[in-house]
Amino acid sequence: MGSGKKIVLSAVQPTNAMHIGNYLGAIKNWIPYLDEYECIFFAVDLHSITVEQDPKALRENTYQSIASYIACGIDPAKATLFVQSQVPAHAELAWVLTCHASMGELSRMTQYKDKSQKHGSHIPTGLFTYPVLMAADILLYGTHLVPVGEDQKQHLELTRDLAERMNHRYPESSTGEKSPLFQVPAPMISKVGARVMSLQDPESKMSKSDPAPGACVFLNDSDKEIEKKFKRAVTDSGSEITAEEQSSGVRNLIQIQASFLNENYDAVLSRYIGKQYGYLKLDTANVAINAIRPIREKTEEILKDRSYLDGILKVGREAARARAEKVLNEVYKRVGFIRQ
Repeated sequence: MGSGKKIVLSAVQPTNAMHIGNYLGAIKNWIPYLDEYECIFFAVDLHSITVEQDPKALRENTYQSIASYIACGIDPAKATLFVQSQVPAHAELAWVLTCHASMGELSRMTQYKDKSQKHGSHIPTGLFTYPVLMAADILLYGTHLVPVGEDQKQHLELTRDLAERMNHRYPESSTGEKSPLFQVPAPMISKVGARVMSLQDPESKMSKSDPAPGACVFLNDSDKEIEKKFKRAVTDSGSEITAEEQSSGVRNLIQIQASFLNENYDAVLSRYIGKQYGYLKLDTANVAINAIRPIREKTEEILKDRSYLDGILKVGREAARARAEKVLNEVYKRVGFIRQ
């Protein structure tokens, strides 16, 4: 760290395997960042326990998340890769930020409103304070840019608000100089990142937690599983693809294929005008299979060598801790805590 480049930071929850939405909407587009920016990518296992997890599965999925990063093309020599819970400063800064956030701000978060409805009267507190932990994740590293989708923009706005609030409330550094406590991060909206929708409900974003069978295509799915899911993808009551208007299901399949092939939407559409839906489904399945197979095989290979993974996580953990603890120490001093 300390290259002078702008810092780009992003993370995934290690709940189940990554899916093609994670890959096409995010990870695939991070590869060019590796040379242009200082990149920090990690697995947010602390966020994962906002809902109940099987400990053994969570541990395995965390390893798989890091292995998938590498298999997708994230070079650990060019990026800091680590696991969130191995850097205690995340939880520590989250508490300080929680004390500077309001109930009103957090209750307005759309994701909290959506997810809390599934829990009835027993809503985990972690769902409510989740955005504050996300803010800590970002602010600990002097992050300049955060690749975000539509569903996370509100959380990043809260992060910016908290950073500016803290900068205003604690303007004087521990050495008596006037300086911002936090770098205020900006959203990084990729122009090519696909918003991949559910294969069973193409009006909803593809999600690991979707209960509908076949709705989500994972990066560890077998060739047969991928083919089966795409063949059963929801389109509409018609049968033929037209140039004038496409249903959300058809648009989703075309967008998925275009993203894997690095083509634009219209170029892919032109190949299917006048054809039956079955051709689009099978071709998209084959494109996905050819792209996912090497990622799956590379991930499996990496997972067989835990010492290799542990070595990468050790390097990443130490680099992340060094930077995070420096920021946390300054926060503690400005807030008024006694530091040795």
